[in-house]
Amino acid sequence: MLKRTLLMLGAIILVVAVLAFIKYRQISAIIAATKAAKPPPIAVASTNASEQVWQREFHAVGSIVAVKGVTVSNELAGTIRKIAFESGDRVKQGDLLVQLDIAPDEAQLRGLKAQAELARLDLQRAQDLRRNNTNAQSDLDAAQAQYDQAVAAVDSLAATIAKKVITAPFDGRLGIRQVDLGQYLAAGTPIVSLQALQPVYVNFTLPQQDIADLQIGQTVQVRVDTYDGENFPGTITAINSKVDDATRNIEVQATLPNPQERLKPGMFASVDVVLPRQDRFVTLPQAAVVYNPYGDAVYVIEKSAAAPDTLVARQRFVQLGETRGDQVAVLKGINPGDQIVTAGQLKLRNGAAVQINNSAQPSDNPAPRLPNT
Repeated sequence: MLKRTLLMLGAIILVVAVLAFIKYRQISAIIAATKAAKPPPIAVASTNASEQVWQREFHAVGSIVAVKGVTVSNELAGTIRKIAFESGDRVKQGDLLVQLDIAPDEAQLRGLKAQAELARLDLQRAQDLRRNNTNAQSDLDAAQAQYDQAVAAVDSLAATIAKKVITAPFDGRLGIRQVDLGQYLAAGTPIVSLQALQPVYVNFTLPQQDIADLQIGQTVQVRVDTYDGENFPGTITAINSKVDDATRNIEVQATLPNPQERLKPGMFASVDVVLPRQDRFVTLPQAAVVYNPYGDAVYVIEKSAAAPDTLVARQRFVQLGETRGDQVAVLKGINPGDQIVTAGQLKLRNGAAVQINNSAQPSDNPAPRLPNT
């Protein structure tokens, strides 16, 4: 009985050992096959890093301002008797805009002129008598004072009448009329906007660290979204003498020719100040850069040392400079001609095999335009 039991136990142990050996061989084969297997190459897009010459520029935003611009208003109260312009008219300096009622003033002026004439005659008689020594010097002085007062009264009323004849203070383009014939105007009522539109100013600000490179006469290129893709050239004509102590920015003013009056005061403008210096940079599409908190990097495509026919991606940290549109300048980390991954970086790891597919490339335009513009 004991012998039979031992034989059965030995048989069981043998069967288990055989099964364990078979399983061990199977697992070892799977592990070996897994180690021998290589992942397929990852499809990526690539471009060659190129060196470009960038014209140094300062970028800012500003507003278009008229060289001369006012809202014409009346200095004295009165009722409108004549309107001599239409909305949007071009006017010359001195052109009549609005005539207020001056009939009572003109009547009063005639009376004052009569008094002035009488005072002139009295002064002339006093001068004749004084030459004959038949009156006192005080009589001549009194006559002279009365004449001067009469003339001053005439001049004062004439000035009042002139203020009720409202004219254009300078050449320019009128806006929309804000008053009507027969309307009573209190002093200071807005009548119409008048803007001199040739030329115009663009006012903008730059940070204080840019002051050293700013000079009167430098060229600017101005863009407004009204005329997409069009540049309006101008020159810097004024730099403020004081830096704003709150923002540490300095205000700059440039003058732009505006012969067709396409630029209007109040327009928002993008301004590029063109500097005389040029710089050479290695540039890449911004999409090629992997931005990380611990450093920005790109993937450089190289031939594998183990298999020269295989391409692999190597991560390389870079130092970036300024950007223009879709491009970024690389100051350190890559050289001109290096083949850089521009799409598919999220699937990569350092040393991963890659396959180049450039059927779709990210934009590399230094001055891109939005699709809806």
